Order: sequence, then C-alpha cells, then structure tokens
Amino acid sequence: MNDFIAIENIQAVLDRKILLPTIVMWNRLEGRPRTKNFLRALRAEVRDPLWMLCKQWQTGEFKGDDAGSPIFAKVHMATTELTKYQPGDAAVKDFDKSAPLEAIVEQRPFPYVGQQHILSLDIRLLMGRQWLKYIQSAGLSALKPQYIQHENYKITEPDPASRSDAFLTAHPAVWQSFSAMANRAMDGANLYFYLIADTQNHAYDDITLANESDKAIIDGLANKFVQWYEKIFYQPGKEQNDAWLAQQLEYQFAVSAPQEGAEKVMVAEEYYQGRLDWYNLDIDPSHNNLSDGSDGTNNTDNTGESDVEDSITMSFFPTAIQFEGMPNTRWWTFEEGKTNFGDIKPDTTDINKLLLMEFGLIYANDWFLVPFQLPVGSIAKVKGLAVTNVFGERIWITASGSGSDENWQRWAMYNLSVKGSDNVRADTSLVLLPTVSKVQEGKPIDDLRFIRDEVANTVWGIEKNIPLATGRSKPGSEAGRELFNRLESILDSEIEGGLVVPEIPESSAPIRYQLMQGVPENWIPMIPIHLDNNSREIQLQRASMPRVILGAPNPPEKIKPRTVLLRQGLNEQPPQPYFLHEEEVPRAGIQVTQAYQRTRWNNGQVYCWLGVKKQTGRGEGSSGLAFDQIKSTKQRLRRALRLPAK
Repeated sequence: MNDFIAIENIQAVLDRKILLPTIVMWNRLEGRPRTKNFLRALRAEVRDPLWMLCKQWQTGEFKGDDAGSPIFAKVHMATTELTKYQPGDAAVKDFDKSAPLEAIVEQRPFPYVGQQHILSLDIRLLMGRQWLKYIQSAGLSALKPQYIQHENYKITEPDPASRSDAFLTAHPAVWQSFSAMANRAMDGANLYFYLIADTQNHAYDDITLANESDKAIIDGLANKFVQWYEKIFYQPGKEQNDAWLAQQLEYQFAVSAPQEGAEKVMVAEEYYQGRLDWYNLDIDPSHNNLSDGSDGTNNTDNTGESDVEDSITMSFFPTAIQFEGMPNTRWWTFEEGKTNFGDIKPDTTDINKLLLMEFGLIYANDWFLVPFQLPVGSIAKVKGLAVTNVFGERIWITASGSGSDENWQRWAMYNLSVKGSDNVRADTSLVLLPTVSKVQEGKPIDDLRFIRDEVANTVWGIEKNIPLATGRSKPGSEAGRELFNRLESILDSEIEGGLVVPEIPESSAPIRYQLMQGVPENWIPMIPIHLDNNSREIQLQRASMPRVILGAPNPPEKIKPRTVLLRQGLNEQPPQPYFLHEEEVPRAGIQVTQAYQRTRWNNGQVYCWLGVKKQTGRGEGSSGLAFDQIKSTKQRLRRALRLPAK
C-alpha cells in the first residue's frame, strides 16, 4: 500500500480539521477483504430474495412469449433416396454415391491433344513411369527399351525447322522438356488409350517377348494399370457425356428419387459457381419420371413400391440449441465472452450479420433441436410434428416455409424452389446431396475472358492463359508473340535456304494504305450470326483472324484458339463449329476458368478431376481492330527491311 496516500490514524486528522476548517481532506473508500479468497466476494450474494424477485419482475423475466417449454415431441418423417442422374441431354444413369457429386457433375476430359501436338506431358510421363515400374516389378525389365522406343509410346524431339512443331519450339521451356525426355521416357497415356479402345488390344502388341507365358503377366499388369489411372483421375467414360453445356458455358444436370409411385425430379440449369449444394437445384413438376426408356434403375419391386422409400415415426425429447458465446437467459449469469455480438458492426447491406445478431441476442433460447440422422443422397420430408409443452398442451407444428411457392413473403432456408411461375404449393422437403465442404483447386490451365467491343461491334474471346504441352499454363499474349516470332524465324530460314518470296516494292509516297490493323493472336473473334429460320435472334459463332506474315509465299493461315474451352469441336473429325448464346455475354463480360480439382470423400478416397468455373468479368474492352487506315511510310514494314521489332 502507498504510504503517501493512505492515512493510518484517520481520527487524528478529523480532530485537526476542526481547528483548521479551511483545509479540506478526504480518503479513498475501498474494500478490504479479510481473506485472500475472492470466491464469496464475486458471488454477488443477495440477502433479500424479495429484492431479486422484484428485479426479475421489473426486467420482464416473468413474461413468457411462447408459453411453456417443449418436453416431448413426436415426428412422422418420409424419406427417399436419389436413384437417377442425367448429365445434360445425355442418357440417364444410376446415381453414384461412391463419389462426390461435384466430381460427377464437373468432370471434364483431360486435354491430351491440342492444335497439331500433344498436351499434358507431365501426366503422360507419370503414366509412363508407372507402367515401367509394373514391368520391372514383374521381372520384365528387359522390355523397357522396347516400350520407350515404341512408335506409339515414344517421346519425339520436335523439329525446329517444322511448322507443325512450332507450337513446341516457340516456347523454350517446352522445347527443353521434350528434348530432355526424347528417347528416355515413355508416353503412358497412349498406352492407356490403346488398351481401352478395344478389348482385343494388348499391351504386348508389337513387343518382342522372350516367353509366350509373359503375355498373361502383361495382361494382368495392363488391367492393374488401367485401374490405377481411373482411380487417381476421375474422367468421363467412353461416351464423353459430361454435364458441361458449351453453348451456355455452364453445367446442366438432373437427379430424381422415387416418391409415391412416381419420381421427384430436380434439375440444375445454371451451375457454374464451383460450389454445389441444395440451392443449385429446382423441382421440376412437369416431369414425373426422369427417363421414359429403360435407362437407369427404377428401384421398384413387383408391387410397384420403391425399395428406397421409407416412413418413420419417432419420439424425441427436444433439446435447446447451444452455441459458443450464447447469451444466458438468467439474471446475474455472465457469458464466457467467446462471442461478442456487441462488437459486430454491420453495414446497411449486411443482412446476414443482422440476422445473426437477431438470432443470437433475441431468439437464441427459442430454438430446440429434434435430431434425425439421414444418409447422404437422401430426401426427407416432415409429414407431421406434434410437440407437448410443460403445461401438458399438445401443439401441431407446421413448416415455416409452407404455403404458396410464389408468395413474395415466403422465405425458407434449405428448401427447394419449384420451377416455373405457376401458383403451386411450396415444397418443404430437405435434400441432402452427397457433396463435400472443401475442394482444393489448382491454378487455372485455361483462363478465358469474353468481352464486348463496342468499337468493333463484336465479342472477343481473350485467352488470358493457355495450356502448354508440358501441362503448365502461360499468358496467352506472351505465347502468341513467341509463336509468331517462331514462325517468322522459320520463314527466314526457308528464305536463306532458297525459298522465293514476293518482293515488296519500295515507294516514295509519304503515306500508305493499310487494309486492316491486326489484333493479338490470343484474341479470338465471336461474330454474330442469325439463328436457323430466324431473322431476328442471333448467336455468336467462333471465327478466326488471319495470321499475316509479310513475305510469306502462302496465303495467311487462320489463327485457331489454344484454350480447351474455346477449341470446342476443333479436335473432331471433321472439325465442328462452336456457337455461344449471345445473352451469355453481358456488358460486364464473363471470365471462364478451367482448373484441376482435388478432394477426399467420406471413405478416405481421393478424387481428382478437371472442372470449370464462371464469374462476372471486368467490363468492356477494345481490341484496336480497324480497317482502311492511312499510315505514314516512315513506319516501315518490318519484314521488308529485315530489322528487329522496336
């Protein structure tokens, strides 16, 4: 204690104050406990219980809003399970619960082939190493050189003088990778495609074996190799019927479950967010059956009743909901302080924060939990709920979101909307999709931006990132410049080798006429065309810009896109055009990315797949495309003077 502040003999000071009335002195009043134990002091004991009752009456604690608390509940629940899945307009399949729904819906074929060259060299080498390990573990190491030098499985070094290999030699890192792996590694992807193409194909075809008995061993290794790849990478089957709708840049799929002699069909017409959950589905009342044919499994017995439908009646003791930092309802009871609702500072548009505060501070003790476990991939609907309170009253509880589905005041969490605008009864069922809460996403291998160019009056597909042959990606503008420079250098080599090119005449005029101002190679035009048999509505069609290399003897070739998303139909034989709905590109533009996804399912298995995500762009842009321009002759042509670009 501080001796300069405390006064030991207070009585002597008070007696002296009488003699000197002009001097005013005081001392601090403080509690001096008689023991070091503070437990009793912190209890805030009240000697008069009537005072506490009066304070409870004064603060309104005796006023009950919802009568007594529930002590008993009885619920009747109807459940069913998802049995069918339809990706887009493809054939209906059995619903697969062994994999997360994100992987089933988003799965896209890996890009193994690009524009006149192979892609995904990293995965090809991974598969090749795995096959060579299998060969070595089986005691067939002598066959390794044959697989590495096999015509279909070998890695070929690109030719720097070939135009078809310019997509490889234009990028130094790609050229180095192929040169390093040539005649040293095996392309395992080609072996996999050869094995699954036909059941009569064998991994020992065109391979010289020492013993005929090795064929059975290699066939067993081939089956193991195929299973290994399909377990690691989740890929569409041979039908290639994925849910991706290229014309609208989104996924579309439908699922159904048997219900009361028919089927409950739910559709997702616009899924592109990358996070799949109940809000992506809408109930389709126009279809009572997802499949009119024999596709899929009907899951019914001879009586016509579904074997996945169930009806359960159970009794519960309702339990009050508890959460961290929940405000206590009793007087003189202090919270732990783990959640400080008073520190939440919501903005005028933060309705979620306002709802959280209202739930936590006002209605926290009004919620009770009735536990009911459901398997993933199931649909549950509460047919009836009866609650008995402490006063013996039995109350029939109805769903909060019941009523008309088109009622503007209706709002319910976790409930599906009914497709259409008809005034129908709201659906209060709960669907539990087999999805995951966390998905790891890699860097985009495809980054495509669609923008509107009002000056050129067209839509452009800008390839911000393109996939390289090594499996990595590169900015599209940089890759386009490297490819153009490589083609020019090849032409220069051909000219030095004796190729005759037309001469560009010199002109003494102060100005020159330029037919067209070019755009970067990663800008792909999407030109508007009329729909078939329609003179008003239009859609966007993928087109090509010419690659003009001054001095080239051949006509300019068309610049083809290099992203997988924009090359839709180009790898088919014959190549197919690609159309995009005009309304899919708003004024703000859109950004479409494709990246590898990875997650772990409930059984511990890891799933990897290739998925697409779409989001809003950053506004309009200008390509700089212009026609019929007058240029100064001081801006000399690069190829005419054979000078490096400034």
